[in-house]
Amino acid sequence: MAESRQRGSSQNEKQSGKRNGASPANRNAEKPDQALLRADSFTNAPKVSRSKLTKEEREEITKQQEAERKEAEKLDKVAARGPIGRWWYKLQSSPDKVSLGMAIVALGVVYGDIGTSPLYTAQTFLSGQGGLANTGREAVLGMLSLVFWSITLITTVKYVLIAMRIDNNGEGGIFALYSLIRKYGAWLVIPAMLGGAAFLADSVLTPAVSISSAVEGLKTLPALEHLFTENKDLTMMITAVIIVILFAVQSRGTESIGKVFGSVVMVWFAFLAIVGVVAIGNDWSVLAALNPYYGIKFLFSPNNAAGLALMGTVFLSTTGAEALYSDMGHVGRGNIYFTWPFIKVALVLNYFGQGAWMLRNQNNPELADAEGINPFFQMMDPNVRYVAVVLSVTAGIIASQALITGAFTMVSEATGLNWMPHLQVRYPARTRGQLYIPVVNVVLCVATLAVLLLFRDSEHISAAYGLALTITMITTTILLGIYLWHRSNKFGAVVFTIVFLAIQVLFFAASMAKFLHGGWFTLLLTLAILMVMYTWNEGTKLERSQRRHMMPKDFLPALDKLHGDSRIHRFADNIVYLTSDPDLKRLDTDIFFSIFADHPKRARAWWAVAVETTDEPFTREYSVESFGTDYLFRVRIRLGFKVSQSIPAYLHQIMHDLEKTGELPNQQSIYPKLDADPGIGTIRYVVIHKALMPESKVSGRGALSLQIKYAIRRVAGSPVKWFGLAPYNPLVEVQPLFVSTRRPPRLTRVASQAPKREG
Repeated sequence: MAESRQRGSSQNEKQSGKRNGASPANRNAEKPDQALLRADSFTNAPKVSRSKLTKEEREEITKQQEAERKEAEKLDKVAARGPIGRWWYKLQSSPDKVSLGMAIVALGVVYGDIGTSPLYTAQTFLSGQGGLANTGREAVLGMLSLVFWSITLITTVKYVLIAMRIDNNGEGGIFALYSLIRKYGAWLVIPAMLGGAAFLADSVLTPAVSISSAVEGLKTLPALEHLFTENKDLTMMITAVIIVILFAVQSRGTESIGKVFGSVVMVWFAFLAIVGVVAIGNDWSVLAALNPYYGIKFLFSPNNAAGLALMGTVFLSTTGAEALYSDMGHVGRGNIYFTWPFIKVALVLNYFGQGAWMLRNQNNPELADAEGINPFFQMMDPNVRYVAVVLSVTAGIIASQALITGAFTMVSEATGLNWMPHLQVRYPARTRGQLYIPVVNVVLCVATLAVLLLFRDSEHISAAYGLALTITMITTTILLGIYLWHRSNKFGAVVFTIVFLAIQVLFFAASMAKFLHGGWFTLLLTLAILMVMYTWNEGTKLERSQRRHMMPKDFLPALDKLHGDSRIHRFADNIVYLTSDPDLKRLDTDIFFSIFADHPKRARAWWAVAVETTDEPFTREYSVESFGTDYLFRVRIRLGFKVSQSIPAYLHQIMHDLEKTGELPNQQSIYPKLDADPGIGTIRYVVIHKALMPESKVSGRGALSLQIKYAIRRVAGSPVKWFGLAPYNPLVEVQPLFVSTRRPPRLTRVASQAPKREG
């Protein structure tokens, strides 16, 4: 090895002597070659600047530091004002801190789904009971009681008070929860995958049902009634346009969208509370429904025309509860705690207002035979309905937003668990919790439009809506119960699991009544997403079972000999491999055998580069291990989540840095290159993919998992695009996956026979 380095050093000295020789003739002869180095005059290839931060990043950091300084000063002043001040200081220094700006964002991002439930819950209840004329006081109080206690137990107790106390570095949701408890049993992957798949399936239906149900409210306005009568598909067309616009603005981030939506949601919930109080009037006897006795009695009463399916209707009032937990990382736990009491009071007042209206109008002859009565709009003055329709359309858009942002978080967490392919992720806001995944955005948009075209109106979409979410709630309860069993009181964990499983299994059984009316679509979508996660996970396990790592004593002798073997022409001056292994002290066998497979890839230097994304926004740093050589470098680049992954530009900087320190021999090139960097030799990027061998001894299920994984990878894209390598013509190399191979029987040699001549 030392001899090889000396040999390379002497060759460099000879080349340097030739270039820097004292002979004027030689210097004159080199002038044309020097002119070839001016390639940067004709290309704008990306380069790194001398600054470590851009002007915008410096300004943003300065603003953030100034805001933190002012906030710290305020807290210091408040802390000096007695016990209340010290309590506030402690709160604002904890994960439960409250910010007025982020509280408004929380209103816009988190509560849209649950905020649209009053639009259709009571309407669905009346339809199930056979109309307003068949709905007596027992039925109304029973429904209101079940709704109130469902919101209280499922949303307030389970999610706000229990689930949100369990976070994974500030992130919530079923995948974050699974990451905390997966060490307690391999079987936990089943409820985690199933719940996540059901949540993502529900994310497709929520925009379609929320927006279409709100847009259909336009038909109740006298001024527009004739337009919708003449154009049956007008509501569907308007809904489709709104959906496309909604998904188009996702790239701006949930913070900017949330601030706009948050102000509207504040008005929306205030409106719900006010119209609810007005509808209640002086008949506060409806508050008797706060007693759970009325709900339990009516559920099993012979007067309940819907039977157990009533619980499927009641469940609609809790849709959006899961979004509180999954969006916790977006807006912060403290801001949800701060805003939830206002949200719950507004919802309860509106439901009870609708109940009071139903009690007053049960015997109204004008409404006795009416179909599709919606108590939400009917309880208002006709002039107020115009405001209600406008606000409800906006609320429907916001409901969709809550599920879309939750879907981004879910997919990102599934990627971290290696249950989904690595997709390009953007962080348009100041926190890593607020992210945007272009591929997921497009898939959700197309799937939502497909649902709209398939079912055409909210009545048919609602038949499929909610069924998948009951599955998510059941699986979340199971995982929460496991967490509480191992981390908290075992008796409390058993009580929690039994109580909430009983309630949610009842919801699921009731929702199964929707199966033939559209629920089949939701379950089909859930199974499709589950298949993607399962097959990707199984395929990854099979690949990792074959992956091996080599230590320096194993790979250095062969690489040292190849580096100094002048009989083999250089494949490139630098060969760069991208790897997911961040350990700098070892080398993937995939890289080693790629270098020696077929014709050995000789180079001046080989590079194995791993890229990590940090939790800080503007990190730009790297580490290098050379194993005592000047031709093999393991590089780990750490980039902030808001930093563009311009790997080619960063690698040029690293190579120049190593040249300056003498760790990398001079590679100055006399010929122009596309990257316009004469100080570095040619670079060839290599990306390695795996392929299953025909002789591989793998089960049919395993082979199918790998085939599906590779098909998904082709659709989802490759690291070539993520790291900006496409313009540099990278080599995508396929290596056989030797999971465990079968030995075919030996051939038997037989005597050769001369071919028979014709004629």
